[in-house]
Amino acid sequence: MKNRIIGGIGQIIVGALVAVGPQTIFKICDQSHHSTPSTCFWTGQALIAVGIAFALLGVCYLFFSDTHLRTGLSLASCVTVVLVILITNVFPGMDEDSMMSCRVTTLPTLNFISIVSLALGAVNTGYLIRKKAVSYESEADGNARHDNTQIIR
Repeated sequence: MKNRIIGGIGQIIVGALVAVGPQTIFKICDQSHHSTPSTCFWTGQALIAVGIAFALLGVCYLFFSDTHLRTGLSLASCVTVVLVILITNVFPGMDEDSMMSCRVTTLPTLNFISIVSLALGAVNTGYLIRKKAVSYESEADGNARHDNTQIIR
């Protein structure tokens, strides 16, 4: 229960930061100095969609109690975080000038959020896989005891 609430709320917060952060808190470049939308503008637009998807994964994580399903959602969140890293650093990336605000504030902040989220998502996935394995072992032990009692009778 605790894992579900902490994981789900954490994913919703990170998704909101990824979607809204580049537009408000750690702003991408102002578009007034560009004649056409810059690379970081399109990065910000792509991050809105990815952030919303990440937050929706968190909402699903809150409502489903099945360990198998939460393991899949946790893996999906790890893939989504890798997508955030790729969007901000490679496709389409940020402006080339190292003094632009997108390079100074937005990129390091998103990279930090993404790396921490990826590490936590990997740990959570490992925890859920281990939890599944332990539950399978206890089921197998219970079935073995049940089978032995059937033979003795």
